[in-house]
Amino acid sequence: MFARRPNQTIFRTYVQPIWISTLQPGKLVICDHLSSHQDPETPRLIEQAGASVRSRPAYSPNLNPIERRRRKVKALLRSAKARTPAALNRALARALAAVTAEAAQGWFAARGYGIS
Repeated sequence: MFARRPNQTIFRTYVQPIWISTLQPGKLVICDHLSSHQDPETPRLIEQAGASVRSRPAYSPNLNPIERRRRKVKALLRSAKARTPAALNRALARALAAVTAEAAQGWFAARGYGIS
C-alpha cells in the first residue's frame, strides 16, 4: 500500500521491479484510464516483458470487469471493520486473496474479453 495516492512515478516504481517480474510472455495487461496508469514508459516496460497492453474503453461500470473485483474487495474490507493501518493491511491481504483466478476470468469473459 502507498501512503498517498499513486502518481505515474509511483506506479512505474511499482510496475518495474515488482509487477514486471511476474508477467509471462503472451499475457495481456488491460489498463484503465486512471491518471497514474497513463505513464508512457509503463507500456514499454510491459511489452519488454513479452506481454501486450490494451486500454479499456471509456469508463462504463457495466463493461468494466475490474468493478466486480473492486466491489468484492470493498465489501470484504467493510466487513473486516479494520480500524488501524496494520489491521487494514491484513484485511486487504485477505480480501485480495479471496479473489480467485477463476472468478477474475469469469468477470472478463462476461464482459467480452477473450481470455486464454
